[in-house]
Amino acid sequence: MAETALKPVYLLGGSDRPKVGRALERLRARFDPAAVEALSAAEATGDDAVAACNALGLFAGGGRLVIVGDAERWKAADAKAVELYLRNPTPETVLALVAAELAKDAPLAKACAKHGDVLLYDVAKRELPKWVAEQLARAGARADASACRALIDLVGDNLDELANEAEKLATWAAGEPIGEREVELLVTARAEMPPFALTDAWGRRDVAAVLAAAESLVESSTIPAVVGRLAAHVRRVKACKALEAEGVRPRDAAGTLRMHPFAAEKAFAQARNFEESELELAIVRLARLDLATKGGSRLPNELELERTLVELTRPAGAPAPRAR
Repeated sequence: MAETALKPVYLLGGSDRPKVGRALERLRARFDPAAVEALSAAEATGDDAVAACNALGLFAGGGRLVIVGDAERWKAADAKAVELYLRNPTPETVLALVAAELAKDAPLAKACAKHGDVLLYDVAKRELPKWVAEQLARAGARADASACRALIDLVGDNLDELANEAEKLATWAAGEPIGEREVELLVTARAEMPPFALTDAWGRRDVAAVLAAAESLVESSTIPAVVGRLAAHVRRVKACKALEAEGVRPRDAAGTLRMHPFAAEKAFAQARNFEESELELAIVRLARLDLATKGGSRLPNELELERTLVELTRPAGAPAPRAR
């Protein structure tokens, strides 16, 4: 099948920088590397880009590509110079403009839409988990929703960093499924508060640290998500306590529980800080908290969360906190 004929100009941009990069690479692949010239709008003006397009047109055959990065830096005069050039562009020359953020109604975007293509790739914050799942799948990895959410919690919303970590996780997993615990063990936290800060603080029964971690996590997530994460962790710790009572060692339990050996060691250690009855009660209380934060209580969700965390974390026999 013959390749689609190229247009004289392409504007590539948006928050999905990895996708922008892939689109640009596909475009570059259509040209001989010696026929590609790269400029930056931080230094080159619109007139400079036009001159580069015209100069490249002096060479015969094969086509030429001029790439201008940081095109969002250009002013009205630069956009005007490009628009005038596009009325009569150099044959077999393609101008590729790459912008971080550019409104569709900006003069430069309008000129590119009129004479070529505008390809803007954006990712809404609510779509980040889905986007992470797509990056992992593209790299050949299998990951559940909790793993995707954990990766975002650890790295933040920088798409380039998320894509890089997805590649690393896929390489490490080598086809094996990736879960939340694997992400927490393998990815270095860049966000202000890593998700395991909450479970670690609960595991060592540090009330102040639990409340601080929960407050920070809720700022970038939701209370139901935080509750769900802690509930899943408590269930794992309860399973570890039961296995230890049977004489099972942490590293032997790792396979049964589908946990990384290091995570199993940590969960066994946390289990020793709680009685079996406390863990059973914690699971019940977290289920009630989940209901309360989904419309089952007249109290503010933040207060319900704080009261439950204090109750589940404070050492046995410690006095209850004063009513606020």
